[in-house]
Amino acid sequence: MRNPYGEIFKVPGAKGFAAAAFIARLPIAMAPIGIVAMLSQARGEYWLAGAVSATFALTNAFAAPQISRWIDRLGQTAVATPTTIVSVIAFLALLAATHYDWPSWTLFVSAFLAATMPSVPAMVRARWTERFRDRPELNAAFAFDSAADELVYIAGASLSVGLSVALFPEAGMLASTLLLAFGMAAFV
Repeated sequence: MRNPYGEIFKVPGAKGFAAAAFIARLPIAMAPIGIVAMLSQARGEYWLAGAVSATFALTNAFAAPQISRWIDRLGQTAVATPTTIVSVIAFLALLAATHYDWPSWTLFVSAFLAATMPSVPAMVRARWTERFRDRPELNAAFAFDSAADELVYIAGASLSVGLSVALFPEAGMLASTLLLAFGMAAFV
């Protein structure tokens, strides 16, 4: 009996974009909890940490479908590249605002702008659909992608908090930002 997952990775480029997508989607799980871990340690105020994280999460929940719609119209590279750049710069500003104890409003503005992070799972599913439209391999590709999503949510949050606690408060968010930048560069 054939391995259905082996079949989907025989398609040229599939291994590369799946690996890049895994790295690029780690920040989906790392960022919200990473913001809480970073700010609660650096500022000692859980209400602030939760509020800034909620700003990011709620803004991203609203923005992601709009960004995905633009991606569907204009293409992944045309939209994901600038939105990722904005998100990475905003995350770097959030890191600086935390490290240098900037006013609280800068944390909220940075989190708001960082929420322009594109939806990597949606882009991956679009690529799988393009490669396997009306073919049975599409089910295996979606099953693999669902498993990758679950692994991201398990590993990403633990990685983010673990780095922040073991190294320094901003470590988890710094790793998340770097993974977003390099993962999206490789994916796009």
